[in-house]
Amino acid sequence: MLALSLSSVGRSLTGINIAGSSNAETAPPANPGMYQLDITLKRGHNLAIRDRGGTSDPYVKFKIAGKEVFRSRTINKNLNPVWDERVSLLVDSLREPLYVKVFDYDFGLQDDFMGSAYLYLESLENQRTLDVTLDLEDPQYPEHNLGTLELAVTLSPKEGDFREAQHSSMRLSDVHRKAQLWRGIVSISLIEAHDLQPMDANGLSDPYVKFRLGHQKYKSKTIPKTLNPQWREQFDFHLYEEQGGFIDITVWDKDAGKKDDFMGRCSIDLSPLSKEHTHKFDLPLEEGEGTLVLLVTLTGAATVSISDLSVNILDDTHERHQIRQRYSVLRSFHNLKDVGVVQVKVIRSEGLMAADVTGKSDPFCVVELSNDRLQTHTVYKNLNPEWNKVFTFNVKDIHSVLEVTVYDEDRDRSADFLGKVAIPLLNIQNGERKAYALKSKELTGPTKGVIFLEIDVIFNAVKAGLMTLIPKEQKYIEDEPRVSKQLLLQNFNRVRRCILFLINAGCYINSCFEWDSTQRSICSFLVFVLVVWNFELYMIPLVLLLPLAWNYILISSGKDTRQEVQAMEDLLENEDEDYDKDDKVPRPGPSEDGRLPESHILEDMLASWHFEWIRVMLDPERKGFINKLYAIQDVCISVQNALDEVASYGERIKNTFNWTVPFLSWLAIVALCVATVLIYYIPLRYIVLLWGVNKFSKKLRDPYTIDNNELLDFLSRVPSDVQVVQYRELKVDPSHSPNKRRKNNPG
Repeated sequence: MLALSLSSVGRSLTGINIAGSSNAETAPPANPGMYQLDITLKRGHNLAIRDRGGTSDPYVKFKIAGKEVFRSRTINKNLNPVWDERVSLLVDSLREPLYVKVFDYDFGLQDDFMGSAYLYLESLENQRTLDVTLDLEDPQYPEHNLGTLELAVTLSPKEGDFREAQHSSMRLSDVHRKAQLWRGIVSISLIEAHDLQPMDANGLSDPYVKFRLGHQKYKSKTIPKTLNPQWREQFDFHLYEEQGGFIDITVWDKDAGKKDDFMGRCSIDLSPLSKEHTHKFDLPLEEGEGTLVLLVTLTGAATVSISDLSVNILDDTHERHQIRQRYSVLRSFHNLKDVGVVQVKVIRSEGLMAADVTGKSDPFCVVELSNDRLQTHTVYKNLNPEWNKVFTFNVKDIHSVLEVTVYDEDRDRSADFLGKVAIPLLNIQNGERKAYALKSKELTGPTKGVIFLEIDVIFNAVKAGLMTLIPKEQKYIEDEPRVSKQLLLQNFNRVRRCILFLINAGCYINSCFEWDSTQRSICSFLVFVLVVWNFELYMIPLVLLLPLAWNYILISSGKDTRQEVQAMEDLLENEDEDYDKDDKVPRPGPSEDGRLPESHILEDMLASWHFEWIRVMLDPERKGFINKLYAIQDVCISVQNALDEVASYGERIKNTFNWTVPFLSWLAIVALCVATVLIYYIPLRYIVLLWGVNKFSKKLRDPYTIDNNELLDFLSRVPSDVQVVQYRELKVDPSHSPNKRRKNNPG
């Protein structure tokens, strides 16, 4: 390929190399018109290092006339990323160049600049695909080599009615995406794969799958040591384009301590698929080996909308009555996934944090329910914004948590966080306009400002109970977890509290045998004899009902037994204080017996690992050990997550019995009563036989069914102690009254 000379254009093209042959006759017309610019973002080479691990997490932005028109996905830990993303843009004039910027994504921090370049559209040829190489530069340090980007660009003029129709369609799609309004839902069931390529030394692989549709991404679980994995997972995407779109699918091999191996890719074109019908795909992997088996279902858009405060469905008496009829008990078994509807009125906010150097902010509000996400407009230069918007969502799981987040808009970088509240749907008081104190990102402490909301929830209790026994909807792919001293210590203390509870229970039982208390031992002996002599199997669920009934009586009489959550709240507050303290503040030394506290042992362990990691990075001769240090980091993350999971299950069992979520405790009572009746009237052998027949025949009845454990699905809806603290409302200053209307003072 010969480099195309573009000096005749009369514009400097420093940093751009275009592969192809020059043809002056095909130059675009001089008069401006409507053009379609098709761009394929291929890959990057030798990009700049921005992370301390010697890598970066790059993504690319395209801008025209100062407006962002495209943002690529983020490729984690890669200086030679492969995107292979396609975008079609409509441009009014060729005089405005395409501005390409590359950033390193940093979770919770400002993204790092990695370089930029210009693509001058007047230099392109009509109806011809050109391969373009952009040399990235930093205007402040032009001598630095920041790597290159490879693009494929096609410019096509658009004329007549087709141009106008295409422009209108693109505009409508942009409006839908900007407001986060979707036109349908794509449900994907990842079933299995066959004959994958072995990537590890043992002749096997640890495969997982990544899905991407636009900005939406999912990542499956990893199946270890197999070439024929079975995932049986389900994901939902929102569909914004009327004509469908492409779902990009990549398969990876998980490697601890180093970069994951690429195993192949495939894609699904949604445009020819019929709606309300399940399509089965056996997709061969490109650039790899094996086949991926998927089920794809397209459905129409759910009830989701944005409107002004003066126009909302639940304020209309007739509409409200119709919605109540739709979710009445008589329609409990009609469309089980349609559990209810929630309407959120975002009124205004007061006393927000100043995020700009001018002492003002440009706030907008994002409302999220599971993976449904809508946002308001931006109110510029204001700390007391009024939005007066109404958001309507379909409820698929009544145990979902409504998250309302306020951001400060920044034109050239990611939005700044201003505050957040999390409200479980079951905690909502219908029609009550309330002021909610904004919290930090972790939802453990307060931040500046309040937000005024009015929320209504209408749902069918029978559907809600049945949907509790199926797997929770997965959130979009999240950032890779990182080692946190505070989080590791918190999870360690949570597990210790669970273990101490079991130890105390064992000591109490043992004290009955030891006759520490004569009265207690006599009572225990009589109960033991009576229970053993009269024991029947149906008594097991009956006994589990006793702590539920006992705690209900205590709570009804005003004696709350949930002091443990207060202890967790104190723990989180202490950790926030520890995090904010300066490192120079002296910490307590060892105790009298010479032992350090557990928190200091964990601190020393993580600190020594951290400094060893830095020492290796600074020493070129020892960079061979970096993989071992990454492996240590993976182990720390695994321990951190394992402690969290163990502690969470223990806390959720406790919170079921102490009525933290009354709906779930009542549901447990109903399930235990049904189990008692069934075991009492039906012989155990018949129950076990029915269970076994169902298990053995499930795969025959539905080969692609997704297995689940109803008990674990139930417990996943019960909040842990950490979540209880996160969902707890903070006290609001009495001056922030929902009935008082503050003057719209920008400052």
